[in-house]
Amino acid sequence: MASLDRVKVLVLGDSGVGKSSLVHLLCQNQVLGNPSWTVGCSVDVRVHDYKEGTPEEKTYYIELWDVGGSVGSASSVKSTRAVFYNSVNGIILVHDLTNKKSSQNLYRWSSEALNRDLVPTGVLVTNGDYDREQFADNQIPLLVIGTKLDQIHETKRHEVLTRTAFLAEDFIAEEINLDCTNPRYLAAGSSNAVKLSRFFDKVIEKRYFLREGNQIPGFPDRKRFGGGTLKNLHYD
Repeated sequence: MASLDRVKVLVLGDSGVGKSSLVHLLCQNQVLGNPSWTVGCSVDVRVHDYKEGTPEEKTYYIELWDVGGSVGSASSVKSTRAVFYNSVNGIILVHDLTNKKSSQNLYRWSSEALNRDLVPTGVLVTNGDYDREQFADNQIPLLVIGTKLDQIHETKRHEVLTRTAFLAEDFIAEEINLDCTNPRYLAAGSSNAVKLSRFFDKVIEKRYFLREGNQIPGFPDRKRFGGGTLKNLHYD
């Protein structure tokens, strides 16, 4: 297993949206009982079967890098956080469906990760619209995941999910909405599981099978993780 090829997927979003719970569910297929704040970055590994059930099926490691901090952090923290953005193959943008601000901040998170050499300003404009053009040429696959679906009252769900559908459209990304405390939202064969598998397949294709033009460079060799978890890579 240690010799499996791998891809690096960032998990970005505001503190408290449930990134750690999501990553634990994706990698361990279990609910995280007592989530804590992530300091620096926590890395967990999911084993994924690319093109499962076809002659091209092959197993890969998906390294999920849960990046801690706030989008409004001081510039020194942002610049230190940028080390985690090197050689990324995919990005999962996580927001809390009960917190509209966390949804809006995904534009800033994506801008920070995709343009790490630039100060991520000017994403929001005064009338509340966004500069969608900055994501039009992005070649890194994106997935938008909304958490805490269970906390939205039935009478409000249509309104909230309509708003978040436009969010995913802006990123030209698929969308999954779930409750991280209930594994059934990612049950095998469900629409969410299919979307997730399709996203990971796309990340792998971009990394290993596109040889021209828009191929995303792979990240350099470093110590492999044997299916476990590397927790809390701290920065000062």
